[in-house]
Amino acid sequence: MTDSTVRRPSPSAADSLSAIPYAMAADEDRCATRHRLSIPARMRFSCSSGFPVQVLDMSVAGFACDALLQTPPGTLCWITLPGLGALEAEVVRHDPDGMGCAFKTLLNPAVLDHFMRKYPAE
Repeated sequence: MTDSTVRRPSPSAADSLSAIPYAMAADEDRCATRHRLSIPARMRFSCSSGFPVQVLDMSVAGFACDALLQTPPGTLCWITLPGLGALEAEVVRHDPDGMGCAFKTLLNPAVLDHFMRKYPAE
């Protein structure tokens, strides 16, 4: 899952990368390693009820799932993973394979490690 065009910040912009919101940096450069997983979860959009999804890959910055709803980028959602409360995210892509979302707050690496051990992709 790579983009045909990868945009990288200029060297001067890279120096101030910590000064910009992570969501903007994630849009410019997929800087977090993705891990193939198979996690049963629930997703919910504002003012709607939740529905089951399968999380297919995850990083500390976001996840991809099999949700096939026509949802435009920028839409807020909440994903509930086993053993965790709902995590806020934003839809960043939608295609025939599913949906990619960026977490509002980066996932703790220890939590990601837990899911990697417990829900490896088959």
